[in-house]
Amino acid sequence: MKTNETGKPNRYRIEALAKGLDVLRLFDESTTTLKLREICDRTGIPMPTAFRVVATLEEEGFVERLPDGAVRPGLAVLTLGSAALRGASIVQISERPLRQLAEATGETVNLGVLRGSDVLYLARIRNADLVTANIQVGSTLPAPLTSMGKLLLAYLPEDEARASLAGFDFGRAAGPHAARSVDELLPRLAETRAQGFAVQDEEVAVGLRSIAVPVFGRDPQPAAAINIAVATSRHSVDDLRGPLREQLSATADEISLRLRAA
Repeated sequence: MKTNETGKPNRYRIEALAKGLDVLRLFDESTTTLKLREICDRTGIPMPTAFRVVATLEEEGFVERLPDGAVRPGLAVLTLGSAALRGASIVQISERPLRQLAEATGETVNLGVLRGSDVLYLARIRNADLVTANIQVGSTLPAPLTSMGKLLLAYLPEDEARASLAGFDFGRAAGPHAARSVDELLPRLAETRAQGFAVQDEEVAVGLRSIAVPVFGRDPQPAAAINIAVATSRHSVDDLRGPLREQLSATADEISLRLRAA
């Protein structure tokens, strides 16, 4: 049993809960999936106990099981994380510039980060007419289908990008122009990295386009991505690459400057 600062056992500690938290702490940006044996080896939790802990976490949505038996963090973890992230500096710093961008363009704008093969939405200012009206802060979308996801994947080394997409089902329901394999996606990522922005043209869903650019802090890797999402009935791909990209890039520059100064 762990002790408190006085060196005495903590009589309020719930061991079963602590074991569940120990399992969740195993996951990070470099460890996105784990088998039950790996969980036992890394935590020292006996196999029968680990099985029950993982089963409970799965039932409550904190982990989800993959076809090969491995588990990864579930939506409940991402939702809890997004609540904390909403109070983090990047969301606070981005809020005003994003709102000004939404007002200037009349379109939906988003801020997101990469979480494995998904994009986690940290901020969203939505135009009521947008197709994906069900997306909100804390929601996730498949990274290979989205402009923010492709943008953030493009800044990863190829082996890391492939690892992030391990187990991703490219045959899942998506828009008509979505990549259908990793090998089809990688050239698109290379083009994205070279041009510094990503366009999504009916890859998430029919009738939806978006463009994303990176936001940088003090590190060479993007801290996040921001995008403008539009209906195809209102804007062409040329619109995205032209005036909307200029407005988006100016907003990203402002957020990046604020991040580096924070």
